[in-house]
Amino acid sequence: MHDGVEDIEIELLLEALYQHYHYDFRRYARASIKRRVIQARNQLGYASVSAMQAALLHDETVLPRLLDYLTVQVSEMFRDPAYYKALREHVIPHLATYPSLKVWVAGCSNGEELYSLSILFREEGLARKTLFYATDINPAALRAAEAGIYPLDQIRTYTENHQKSGGRSSLSDYYTADYGRAVFDKSLRSHVVFSDHSLVTDTVFGEMHLISCRNVLIYFDRALQDRAVGLFRDSLARKGFLGIGSKESLRFSSHANAFAEFVREQKIYQRREP
Repeated sequence: MHDGVEDIEIELLLEALYQHYHYDFRRYARASIKRRVIQARNQLGYASVSAMQAALLHDETVLPRLLDYLTVQVSEMFRDPAYYKALREHVIPHLATYPSLKVWVAGCSNGEELYSLSILFREEGLARKTLFYATDINPAALRAAEAGIYPLDQIRTYTENHQKSGGRSSLSDYYTADYGRAVFDKSLRSHVVFSDHSLVTDTVFGEMHLISCRNVLIYFDRALQDRAVGLFRDSLARKGFLGIGSKESLRFSSHANAFAEFVREQKIYQRREP
């Protein structure tokens, strides 16, 4: 099929997804979203993107399957250990001075980042006074995050990452092995609110002391990145912290002046005084 026709089909699919189901992918980075739409078309067995759009509009069971392709669910616990080590060594001492804390994991995917932070805060003695908000637009991802069950063959990588992050305990203290799965302790999510939230269409819902949103902005176009950064600015408490992915930057955002680099190498920022 001619690329120009396929591009039109993709635009129409994204518009249909927004108009009918209120999921807005229209301002995601075009090359990335195109690649994922084509993968969905091929894997779900449709002859064309238009055929997939027709099925989407007339069969609600297509939606969750398509969302699994359009939302990226690739992560691991303590991914980029140096990021968590920087939080532990530089951010936690500041957070420890507050009587209570709110932490937002934006785009929590299947929950690996959430459990990493929950374990870190427990090790640093802050868990009991911290309320975590774990948000994503994919209901299936939120259910997986709330379940806290991961393949046992990934635990070795998770354990190595945890150790490199400066972990003060053994990761095995936090899960039980069961039929090839690692089931993480329910207590790790006892102070967690799981919620549907879109960085594209939704607004501020609380005043946070730390927002961790890693490897999400890279999938947005420039305008949508700017919207998300503005949302983070408005969601942070005075002198609160923002952590983003290693390949992401605030440099080109119109809201960049609202943040000061706190740990430059690990892309951790602090909100400036208003």
